[in-house]
Amino acid sequence: MSLTALVIDEEPIARHAVVRLLREDPDIEVAGECGDGVSAVAAIRDRSPDLVFLDIQMPAITGLDVVATIGAARMPATIFVTAYEQFAVRAFEANAVDYLVKPFSRERFAETLRRAKQRLLGARGADADTTARIMQALASLQQRDAYLERLPVREKERVVLVDVDDIVWIKASGNTVRLHLADRVHEVRETMSALAARLDPRHFARVHRSAIINVRRVKDIHPWFNGYHVVTMDTGQQLRMSRYQHEAFLKLATLRRED
Repeated sequence: MSLTALVIDEEPIARHAVVRLLREDPDIEVAGECGDGVSAVAAIRDRSPDLVFLDIQMPAITGLDVVATIGAARMPATIFVTAYEQFAVRAFEANAVDYLVKPFSRERFAETLRRAKQRLLGARGADADTTARIMQALASLQQRDAYLERLPVREKERVVLVDVDDIVWIKASGNTVRLHLADRVHEVRETMSALAARLDPRHFARVHRSAIINVRRVKDIHPWFNGYHVVTMDTGQQLRMSRYQHEAFLKLATLRRED
């Protein structure tokens, strides 16, 4: 059995780890790798891989957006890759959908790949049963995927509601996040990953492990060194952005102009 696999993950280290493990398997040929959702959709359509490793949380276009764009019935056999997304893991487990939680062990990867290969023995691509499981898992996720419009924050002895449109950028600080508005900063007891999952990916992009920006508040982007870029917000705040995140942001901006 010879299978082609496509690896889709926003984090180069995680992406390369999957590729390295796949290349140790004589039954697998790596068809390519993608660091953002836009290129992932194009690669799935162009290369028609048998198996896809798909990161859930990517800037601009998420893994769930990729499935929605391709269509669950037309998706290859899919192994979802996630970090800290407990509700996603529960949805996948409930519907017997293969997944990996980052960071994963070699043993966990091998077991997940073994199950995927067994499911592909009878037929290439996603069969009706696999498609049904993916759609059920996505339905479970989408029930909790209502994006935030306002966020409650504590201000002295009261709770105020902050419009997410007013957020310029967000910084991670341990188990809390700091919401940077134009004229003030609020601290919220929530992890960055949990908050990112509740923000509209069309409007918010993760430009760094510890920073999310409101793409509508971006003033300009300038090259830096070693492939990095600096994004300047309309408040003057400057944040570092890596090369692959910069490319994903530009693709998002292009898609928005075409809407």
